[in-house]
Amino acid sequence: MKTISRVKQKGEIVKKIYENRFSKTILFRNEIYKILCDNFFQKYVPRNSVVLDVGAGYCEFINNIKAKTKIALDLNPDVKKFAREGVTPIISSCTSMKKIKSNSVGVIFVNNLFEHLTKQEIVKTIKEIYRVLGNKGRLLVLQPNIRYCYKDYWMFFDHITPIDDRGLCEVLRTNNFKIVRCKPKFLPYTTKSRLSNLPSFFLKLYLKVPILSGIMQKILGKQAFIFAIKDI
Repeated sequence: MKTISRVKQKGEIVKKIYENRFSKTILFRNEIYKILCDNFFQKYVPRNSVVLDVGAGYCEFINNIKAKTKIALDLNPDVKKFAREGVTPIISSCTSMKKIKSNSVGVIFVNNLFEHLTKQEIVKTIKEIYRVLGNKGRLLVLQPNIRYCYKDYWMFFDHITPIDDRGLCEVLRTNNFKIVRCKPKFLPYTTKSRLSNLPSFFLKLYLKVPILSGIMQKILGKQAFIFAIKDI
């Protein structure tokens, strides 16, 4: 009972933080993630796969990605409110995903989560991710890269652990993941960046036109994207 009460307590704290930080930008963030899913993330997600969004937040990714089975896991109880039809919400800590069976998931997406955890919790979460992923299961990580956003990294009170792409790749390899692709500079640090003031079609160009992508990512990229596979 004590464990359950701690999870609920943490969930309420996360709920208040989400409301303060994201409540006014929900529609905009959903529009951004629809473009990101359609023009980038979907190529890593087979449409017949089971997808788990760990730290799903307001479900911007999981609502917009196309897959056979979609699961949204978060401490925030509001995940149930924002999960659309076809998405199964689970209220749980990422360090102990007991409601998810071992070897049952094909793709896991982790978005801006690890910086909110201690190093010990990061390792526990990665071990849980490894457990629930099936053979050659895919892990997609979108993560603020302290190498490039160090000036603003601590603007969010709930950031705990500074992480860069090299350290994250190292801990993934240490826990039996094979790094397939690492983009140290992929997206801007927050949705309040200069990119957010541009028309949505520009984001599509940013993602799909190699020359433009390379230039703009050098200028604006402060989040890393990592694609890894469970290595048995």
